[in-house]
Amino acid sequence: MRACARIFYLESTMKISREDVLKVAALANLELTPEEVEMYRGQLDDILTYIDKLNELDTSAVEPMAQVVAASGSESTLREDTVVRAEVAAEVLRGAPDPAPPYFRVPRVIEK
Repeated sequence: MRACARIFYLESTMKISREDVLKVAALANLELTPEEVEMYRGQLDDILTYIDKLNELDTSAVEPMAQVVAASGSESTLREDTVVRAEVAAEVLRGAPDPAPPYFRVPRVIEK
C-alpha cells in the first residue's frame, strides 16, 4: 500500500479524531506537541477498539453488579467503616502561607 493511501486508510479507520484528542487535552489543561497528539490518538484508538471487542461478548447471563467485590456476609473482604478523629487542622494551618482557620487560601491555578 502506498504511503499516501495508507495514511488515508488509517485516518478513516480510527475511532477518535485529532480534534477529539485536542478537546480532551484542553479539558485536562495539557499542551501537547503534534507528535504527542498522534501518540495519544493511537493509544485511545487502541482502547476504543478493545472496548468494541468486549462489547461483542454475550453478557446476557451475567448478573449486573454495583461492585466487583462480593458484598455478602462471609465473602466480604471490605473492612468496617470506623470514625477516627484526625486532629491535624491546627498543625496543617501552621504550615500554610495564608491561613484563615479552619481554611487556608492558595493561589489561583485555573485561569479559564
